[in-house]
Amino acid sequence: MTTPHHGTSGRSPQTRRATASGWVGSVLEYYDFFIYATAASLIFPQLFFPSGNPQVAIVASLATYGVGYVARPVGAFFLGHWGDTHGRKNVLLVCLFIMGASTLAVGLLPTYSQVGVLAPILLVTLRLIQGFAVAGELSGASSMILEHAPPGHRGYYASFTLQGVQAGQILAAAVFLPLAHYLPEEDFNSWGWRVPFLLSFFVIVAGYVIRREVEETPAFEAERAQGAVAKAPVLEALKHSWKDMLRVVCMALMNVIAVVATIFGAAYAVQPAYGIGFSKDVYLWIPVLGNLVAVLVIPFVGRLSDRIGRRPLIIGGSLGAGLLSFGYLYAISIGSVPLAIGLSLLMWGVIYQGYNAVFPSFYPELFPTRTRVSAMAISQNVGTFITAMLPALFAWVAAPGVTNIPLVVGSITFAVTIIAAIAAFSTRETYRLRLADLGDPDAVPLGAGDYRRLRE
Repeated sequence: MTTPHHGTSGRSPQTRRATASGWVGSVLEYYDFFIYATAASLIFPQLFFPSGNPQVAIVASLATYGVGYVARPVGAFFLGHWGDTHGRKNVLLVCLFIMGASTLAVGLLPTYSQVGVLAPILLVTLRLIQGFAVAGELSGASSMILEHAPPGHRGYYASFTLQGVQAGQILAAAVFLPLAHYLPEEDFNSWGWRVPFLLSFFVIVAGYVIRREVEETPAFEAERAQGAVAKAPVLEALKHSWKDMLRVVCMALMNVIAVVATIFGAAYAVQPAYGIGFSKDVYLWIPVLGNLVAVLVIPFVGRLSDRIGRRPLIIGGSLGAGLLSFGYLYAISIGSVPLAIGLSLLMWGVIYQGYNAVFPSFYPELFPTRTRVSAMAISQNVGTFITAMLPALFAWVAAPGVTNIPLVVGSITFAVTIIAAIAAFSTRETYRLRLADLGDPDAVPLGAGDYRRLRE
């Protein structure tokens, strides 16, 4: 079906091409982002932050993970502005080149033993650049797919953005797995860890080839043709959409589940100071398997959100994943690999996707076309920035030797997910609104009969 707002149908080449571009671009960019997260948990404490106190080294290394999120609100301002004034396609290409180049440079860094304190300074600088670049990826890709998708199918198509993110995490861990397993520890520590970062050269090439073929979205082109492109989209978003932006900040705190599953959980299970004793290659399988399940679950949850709405799934996913974090951390604490894997599959692979698969459509639907990328980028990245401070906080309040680590970290995690659920509950439903009306306070939802007709 063709509409004046979309200019495309669910089966059009541009809908499929935009979805594929968003998916592949997210795979590639988040591969870059998460190989750093993996290395920060597994190897960077020893290479860049040597210390007689292992707790200090772990906290310092995990803090550099958080540093990447410090730059994200800044990147969101600049890249959000670019996406709303120059187009979704343009901003996605900019993000790709900055991310690829900074990740490649990490693989070339000297270590602390070679250049001393300059090594962690360079590492932190490159992590800041990574965070700046990734700030525009999700909002740009989600807006690109949403604005190409037909009514009644936006949740389904936009969910592929996050399926790409999960696939990028799989790829990041999958590259580390054979290196950590087959290389002698001395070789892995000296050069093996660099290989995933150097492969970013191919990420840049592949991403550019794919994204250059996508046309700009009909919604943005219509704004540009009418001379309605916002000159200061950030200021306009803050003036007119600040309430929804605040809600998105709170909902984006759900990134705490990713922190528990892939960052603190890895340090807790693998770092010798905690004494759990998971081997690196065994632990890497936990997020890999969880993400494999997520890749399968996400499109179904996205389609379900087109039928029953975005809010119920986000609320249920938030509270359910928060509760399961207690069990996941307990499984690690007793050294049970099968139980940790099972709970990871349930918490991360299934329940968390009630939030994760839905927000790529829900967030941009809350904002009008002229400020969509800016509003989503700023609010979502502020929320994830807050949660990015949690790995270092967890490592501090749940330091090696502390008793009841699962209870301490699980309680903080569950409290954060309650905040996200309350924010979702307070937000209006969007799945039946016409794209032209999204973000308009006078928008009228479609009737059930109209909605069924659009879906068909």
